[in-house]
Amino acid sequence: MKKLISILGVAEGIILTTSLYSKALFANVQVASLSSFLVIVGASFAYKRMVDSKVTSETYEDDRDLLDEIEDPHELYDNEPINEAPVEELSLKEIVKEEKAKIKTFSLKSMKHGARGSVSAFRIVPYVFLILGFIALKNNEVLDLSFYLPSLLVGIIAGSLVSKEIAS
Repeated sequence: MKKLISILGVAEGIILTTSLYSKALFANVQVASLSSFLVIVGASFAYKRMVDSKVTSETYEDDRDLLDEIEDPHELYDNEPINEAPVEELSLKEIVKEEKAKIKTFSLKSMKHGARGSVSAFRIVPYVFLILGFIALKNNEVLDLSFYLPSLLVGIIAGSLVSKEIAS
């Protein structure tokens, strides 16, 4: 917890120094860095919660390891026994049916799984803050993209450091 506070303290210290230059610069840097920080932390926290809930519910299936997935994405070299029947006994229709059954199709279950990770409040609220902050700066004629865009990096760095602490 001390490390999280020190990361946020250093980031805010950097941001507060911009207020010495101008209030417009401070507003741009503060909104940009805070919104990018919240987006990174919110996404990693939502992902962590999704993984934890899947592990605790024991619905996790033991997938192939990443290297095997990269080398053989279509499972061509699996250890499944190959139909060794003579050519005369093979039915093309049966082979096609077996192969179609192996193909993963888009279903309500797969859509629900994808939506669960992307529709989390931990992901939506930071994006709403990002959009509303940008609009507020623009409407008050304070927005300066030459300061706003590079300031996103401060929040990204702080967010990634905090996300590593949350994950461990």
